Amino acid sequence: MLLLALDTATPAVTVALHDGSGVLAESRQVDARRHGELLLPAVDRVLAEAGRKLDAVSNIVVGVGPGPYTGLRVGLVTAATFGAVLGVPVHGLCTLDGLAHAAGLTEPFLVATDARRKEVYWARYEPGTTPGEPGKPSRPATRLTEPAVDRPADIADEVAGVPAVGAGALLYDTVFTGVRRDGPEHQSAAALAALAAAKLAAGEEMLPPQPLYLRRPDAQVPANYKVVTPR
Repeated sequence: MLLLALDTATPAVTVALHDGSGVLAESRQVDARRHGELLLPAVDRVLAEAGRKLDAVSNIVVGVGPGPYTGLRVGLVTAATFGAVLGVPVHGLCTLDGLAHAAGLTEPFLVATDARRKEVYWARYEPGTTPGEPGKPSRPATRLTEPAVDRPADIADEVAGVPAVGAGALLYDTVFTGVRRDGPEHQSAAALAALAAAKLAAGEEMLPPQPLYLRRPDAQVPANYKVVTPR
């Protein structure tokens, strides 16, 4: 297996290469406005660092969000293009699941990312188990709820005091009072790749590589516009 993972659903433009046993190389740059400029050079950089060629990739995994429309599309279109050119499967994973995998918490927790418009994308998780725990097979954190988008004030009673990671929890720490400041803030393709590798090894199905928006895009056609026709 040679798995190429990428995600552009958060301000992080992140790419990683995983061989089924571990991460060979990773790139992550945080810039919410330059996803399109940074992604392909990051792929080249990761392949060069690992000493591999793009045509050796056997699987592609991409974060499907939730995330802002424009940034999210960059990763999804790039993954679909690579999959078509290479003739390899493209798998989708919820971006929040990647952050949950990186969190490594041992108690129920939340993941919250910044959805802009003074809202957050968030979900609840049950912690995973690690090898060596008596009587428990190793498994990643399990998402207990569907991803949602809400104003922090509207979910204050649900999230107060619950351990939480992610940029959304950090941004609204008066609501997410259990925020873990030492936890992951933005997505890591290394964590996404490790999660995907575990699911592939276990024969688990993943999501289709389709965007998980949860709301309408910011840019919309005006409701009342003038039609100009030549005389």
